Amino acid sequence: MENVKIKNLYTLEETIAGDYLKKFEYPWEALKGISDLIKEIGPTLDSEKFEQRGEDIWVAKSAKVAPTAALNGPLIIDEDAEIRHCAFVRGSAIVGKGSVVGNSTELKNVIIFNSVQVPHYNYVGDSILGYKSHMGAGSITSNVKSDKTLVVVKDCYDTNEEIETGLKKFGAMLGDEVEVGCGTVLNPGSVVGANTNIYPLSSVRGYVPAGSIYKRQGEVVEKY
Repeated sequence: MENVKIKNLYTLEETIAGDYLKKFEYPWEALKGISDLIKEIGPTLDSEKFEQRGEDIWVAKSAKVAPTAALNGPLIIDEDAEIRHCAFVRGSAIVGKGSVVGNSTELKNVIIFNSVQVPHYNYVGDSILGYKSHMGAGSITSNVKSDKTLVVVKDCYDTNEEIETGLKKFGAMLGDEVEVGCGTVLNPGSVVGANTNIYPLSSVRGYVPAGSIYKRQGEVVEKY
């Protein structure tokens, strides 16, 4: 399943975690090490640009953080990011440059690339969101299956291949410039290729090809 590999989903220059991600073939392989990565990178950040705001929490001085936002480490908030009112960062999160974490949005064990928007009532857990991706209001990642079994990534459109991830917690991997419509649920093991649009109120499972429009399960068309 070449299409779900890191090299085909992400622009690694658009995240402080780029060198780390280069170590892996598939993006979900990076989830287990996010916490340790932050603890490793944090102390090396330029003190002229970043300040430490608690144990394992580093925030860029140019970032805007609302006084009602709850920040828990390990956490890095990169330059010019915006953390809005009542956002809740549970920990193990990297928020990229210029990204927006909005009202009542919750983050847990995530890499948010640069210029990403999760601006309204989103839950993003055990996930990686690529450069300039956007999750519409109320869209969420579901990171644990209802039967608590391990997550399998399935390609229902191109090859019908399956990859056993060995993970119980796995939300969604969104490629660069993915647009997720309002109210959508990205089910465990969702991988969305770059430059793809997801219709509002969708329930997404498995791999969705790059450069496509997801209307509903089984109805995916080329974007151009």
